[in-house]
Amino acid sequence: MSEQPRAVALISGGLDSMLAARVVMDQGVHVEGVNFFTGFCVEGHTHAIREHKGPKPKRNNALWVAEQLGIPLHLIDVIEEYKDVLLNPKHGYGANMNPCLDCKIFMVKKARELFIESSFLSDHGFDFIITGEVVGQRPKSQRKWTMPVIASESGANDRLLRPLSAHNLPETLPEREGWVQRDKLFGFSGRDRKPQIALAKSLGFEDWAQPAGGCCFLTDANYSNKLVDLWKSRGNREYELDDIILLKVGRHLRPAPHFKLIIGREQGENEYLRGYAYALPSIECLSHIGPLCLIDGDPSDADLELAAALVARYSQGRDVESVTVEVRFPNKTGRVIHVRPVAAEDIAADWWV
Repeated sequence: MSEQPRAVALISGGLDSMLAARVVMDQGVHVEGVNFFTGFCVEGHTHAIREHKGPKPKRNNALWVAEQLGIPLHLIDVIEEYKDVLLNPKHGYGANMNPCLDCKIFMVKKARELFIESSFLSDHGFDFIITGEVVGQRPKSQRKWTMPVIASESGANDRLLRPLSAHNLPETLPEREGWVQRDKLFGFSGRDRKPQIALAKSLGFEDWAQPAGGCCFLTDANYSNKLVDLWKSRGNREYELDDIILLKVGRHLRPAPHFKLIIGREQGENEYLRGYAYALPSIECLSHIGPLCLIDGDPSDADLELAAALVARYSQGRDVESVTVEVRFPNKTGRVIHVRPVAAEDIAADWWV
């Protein structure tokens, strides 16, 4: 090529995508990153919501990786488009509600459409796509047989390069064209992270995000259970961004099918939940330090009494005879009531979502 080759790298914020981009950059390729925001990303909310503890700073790992690499990062909102991926996955779900294979196909396809077929994000088009996929690392989406499926169904075909597993896969267009040298790529496979960590250290990286089931809440069993419960309670599988964000925050209890409580677990969550009190009924202790609680559903007066007693249970007045709480309603006058906290043994196991 007479011009410098250009590649777009899918940046999740994890170690593999950081290494994949760097390996290609070191061969003289111009690399830019892209991160697709589905609403289910781990990095997007919980680190900012909860109180900060310990020496490690809060950060969005995708942005942090781009900063370490010194490359631009395109943050693309795909919340609405992603709904069809989640609700109708051609290749099904993983262990939980994670449509990992369909998700990877969607993201590679989106990168192809935005960066290779269209140049509206840049003055110059891009030549190929980089991912940090490693053969055998993920049971649903990173297996030997899924690699060609992702390349084919995304339409990227041989413009999709996996630098960390290239030696285990057929030669791609960037390799044939000499944009990258195959002998400077790798043949990592399996779930062992030691080769990636060794490579990171050899490249001078001293910090990276620790893997914990991926960067998506849909891989988490507890979160998936909450999502299924939400759909069941509403009788459909529709959702908005606020719905899926609230599933990440607080204790979720459903004492009856027609209402659910979201109870803050610490001050950061309490303050975040307070932002939704304009739209949902809320409960807060007046006589003791305690959590803020949102009520989702249509509770009766008796339900509100039970909800107030549950909130009192998680306050500093859990062991006293009476706790004063206020039940507030959007655009209505609140109501102060006195309740006896629910005993721990009286919280039914099937109330927990």
